[in-house]
Amino acid sequence: MQTNLADFIKDTREGKEAEDILRKCVHCGFCTATCPTYQLLGDELDGPRGRIYLIKQVLEGKPATVKTQQHLDRCLTCRNCETTCPSGVQYGRLVDIGRQVVEKQVGRPLFQKLNRAALKAVLPRKWIFNPAMKLGQSLRAVLPKALQNKVPVAQDAGLWPQTEHARKMLLLDGCVQPAMSPNINAATARVLDTMGVQLQIAPKAGCCGAIRYHLNEHEDGLNDMRQNIDAWWPYVEAGAEAIVMTASGCGATVKEYGHLLAHDEAYAGKAGKISMLTRDLSEILPEFQPQLVQRLQGNINTRSKRIAWHPPCTLQHGQQIRGKVEGLLTAIGVDVKLCADSHLCCGSAGTYSVLQPKLSYQLRDNKLRNLEATDAEMILSANIGCLTHLQSGTELPVQHWIELIDRALQDSAISQDLPEAVSAPSAVNKPE
Repeated sequence: MQTNLADFIKDTREGKEAEDILRKCVHCGFCTATCPTYQLLGDELDGPRGRIYLIKQVLEGKPATVKTQQHLDRCLTCRNCETTCPSGVQYGRLVDIGRQVVEKQVGRPLFQKLNRAALKAVLPRKWIFNPAMKLGQSLRAVLPKALQNKVPVAQDAGLWPQTEHARKMLLLDGCVQPAMSPNINAATARVLDTMGVQLQIAPKAGCCGAIRYHLNEHEDGLNDMRQNIDAWWPYVEAGAEAIVMTASGCGATVKEYGHLLAHDEAYAGKAGKISMLTRDLSEILPEFQPQLVQRLQGNINTRSKRIAWHPPCTLQHGQQIRGKVEGLLTAIGVDVKLCADSHLCCGSAGTYSVLQPKLSYQLRDNKLRNLEATDAEMILSANIGCLTHLQSGTELPVQHWIELIDRALQDSAISQDLPEAVSAPSAVNKPE
């Protein structure tokens, strides 16, 4: 694609990156066939190819309009188009650049400004979000349906193991997940504890940076990333062998720290190291598959359920990880099913379900119809947004896949009377 960027951006870091991305696009349209919003709306400008043209025009100097902004806002940033693209167009990076330029030119109505400001202020700050979520959970029965959809039922995290192990890994606690589903990280710690790995949490680490960055506050998002790097670095220097991600959305972002901070002389080297160490939980646990299979032999609970697996977009498209969770669960005896159109987004997409509720719920309902058509007794996924969003539309239990393995290990330990059961007295509440 030929480009002639305008003076305001052509010599900037963002302009050079955008130009490189634009020149890879060959107009083939393969991306359109797998774009969830194009499938719903049937508008070329609500597909990746059309949005690429809109961004190109703006970067070449054509004034952005409210319509331009609406088409870019409707994008889920699911990155399905990147999986489909034969030319390797990094659409996700391009749309981040384009959205920020358009926002500076067009601005937003007051309600949109307030809504986005609230999301940027509340979600990344646990000291605000945690008490707000607890209040919402205590009042959940009387909340309107729209709010109930965002407030999961309160769950007990269970015990956090305290055994010292030679192998140590860091865990990103995250910003919203500890309040919404504290059991996910605790289950991860218990499972890895049985495998001889100690999970550590850096107290000063917080939001991965995705929330602010994808809401066009790039510098604030980068500052969140810098804060995490500073919090993790002493543990990295002490020998932590990996940074474990239990939310695939966070993992997709942290794996890009090296790229996003490559321009920052003070952080570029450290950011690259952090990205290299970052691994989704599904990349770590297969290493322990033989031990898991041995421990779970004869465990009826894992074999009695048919599971529908929903791979989040941030896992299968953002991180290009496919098949690992299904393979591991199948190996331990779980009947795993992928639904029709499993490559399509469920509609959660970070803050998308708040900012674009109509499209988000259409996508959720389409996804749930396909998931429920598998006759599954449970839906498993790997990202807090997907879990909450899907659960709001179905009576089937929707859980993180590590929770199933955690329960199976506990049941197996009890049935075999193993002294190293994950519920052993060595476990205490999660350290703050």
